[in-house]
Amino acid sequence: MFFNPLTCLFMIIFFFLLFFSFIMVQIHVIAFAFAKIGIPSEHIFGALLASLLGSYVNIPLKKIPQENLVSRTWVSFYGFRHMIPVSQKRETVLAVNLGGAVIPTFLCLYLLVKTDLWTSCLIATAAMSIFTYRVARPVPGLGIALPAFVPPLMAALIAVIIGYQNAPVIAYVSGTLGTLIGADLMNLDKIKDLGAPVASIGGAGTFDGIFLNGILAVLLSAVFA
Repeated sequence: MFFNPLTCLFMIIFFFLLFFSFIMVQIHVIAFAFAKIGIPSEHIFGALLASLLGSYVNIPLKKIPQENLVSRTWVSFYGFRHMIPVSQKRETVLAVNLGGAVIPTFLCLYLLVKTDLWTSCLIATAAMSIFTYRVARPVPGLGIALPAFVPPLMAALIAVIIGYQNAPVIAYVSGTLGTLIGADLMNLDKIKDLGAPVASIGGAGTFDGIFLNGILAVLLSAVFA
């Protein structure tokens, strides 16, 4: 299943931010922050680009029957407009987003194995899961949505409190996994009542928060620390 999780305008903004990030890497600003989590600067742009392009790819997992399917094609939430794929069937396709869930999860596992910060990241992820569960909102026709800029800031603050010396790694892992668990997985029981044609784990309303975590959480934690 392929569809754009945001409007063209916001995708252009994300691509601009990605290009800007690439420029920043060349002057060693973002490279310094990502070096703290063990990712070489030459791989940063590729990792971010893979996440952004992967946001178009949703891997179907199961189908959930719906009584009232929302027919709208656009939904606005926290200033962002999200595109809803049109469906004639009274069912919601539960899917997992490649760029917003699969790729970030593998990157988190890589960082955990490399740094061995399992305990600190587990505590921080639990805290982030509770936080994102409280701020996430079910949006009819869309699924579960989350304010875009809140998770990175909270992940950075939690990471600095829990592990000052390893704040960037903890911020990225807890911000990413905490958002996936708290906003998406802990709200799966609400999907059957939202009338959304597609409910994507790590996509739609939560993709922007997860994608921004990859850039902002690491930078903020590095600044705070």
